[in-house]
Amino acid sequence: MKTAFEGKNALVIGGSSGMGKATAQLLLTKGVKVTIASKSPDSVAAGVAELKKYGQVEGWTVDLRKPQQVDEFIQHLDKVPPFHYLVNASGFFAPKPFVDSTAEDYASFMDINRGFFFITQAIVKRMQKEGIAGSIVNIGSYWATHAVKGTPTSTYTMAKAGLHALTQQLAMELAPDKIRVNAIAPGIVETGVLDELAGSRESAKEVYKGLNAIHPLGRNGQPSEIASAVTYLLSDEAAWITGAIWAVDGGMSAGRS
Repeated sequence: MKTAFEGKNALVIGGSSGMGKATAQLLLTKGVKVTIASKSPDSVAAGVAELKKYGQVEGWTVDLRKPQQVDEFIQHLDKVPPFHYLVNASGFFAPKPFVDSTAEDYASFMDINRGFFFITQAIVKRMQKEGIAGSIVNIGSYWATHAVKGTPTSTYTMAKAGLHALTQQLAMELAPDKIRVNAIAPGIVETGVLDELAGSRESAKEVYKGLNAIHPLGRNGQPSEIASAVTYLLSDEAAWITGAIWAVDGGMSAGRS
């Protein structure tokens, strides 16, 4: 029996790793044709190689921090079939005190949002042109609305708070087109994001172990759990949900242990 997902197309920005890759995998198992995009050609190739066993997938390289690459990617989007789903999942986490943050630090986060903004705009214009009642999910953050002294992240927080605000603004503007826009605000999810900060994958695992206890549910999240929430918001089952920012954080936003 054909599901509502089958035959649909999805673009997952940041789909070669972490939460984005987990989302791409889940969508593929439901019959969605998925395009993943990421900044590294090697990670895109590896992501496609891993994901192709689950369904029809292709990959494209685009560094959201480079406007020319974003513009070229948008031109490419005009030449391919329209997308029904968009997931903006790219990002990184780099705690740094406010007084030590540089213009380069600031730009590295804000340029990602710029990329999201104009790629989303291109996808939406195509949805409107084709009469597609599409669905968009942005990956925000617990840190967008909660300050944590031990992880000073003024640039990251500012960028993610902006993404939350954009989510709600677009939900209002695009509702007449039946295009829904929502966001997930994850807590600590065990991805490769801490590998570089910790120095190695093994060191990152030890860091993650020490973070389990701050969640009321007693453990960190897994990429597959974020993917499940994203996929639900994309689905027709969430047809009456737009402008929502869901806390998927083990209870952290209710109160930290």
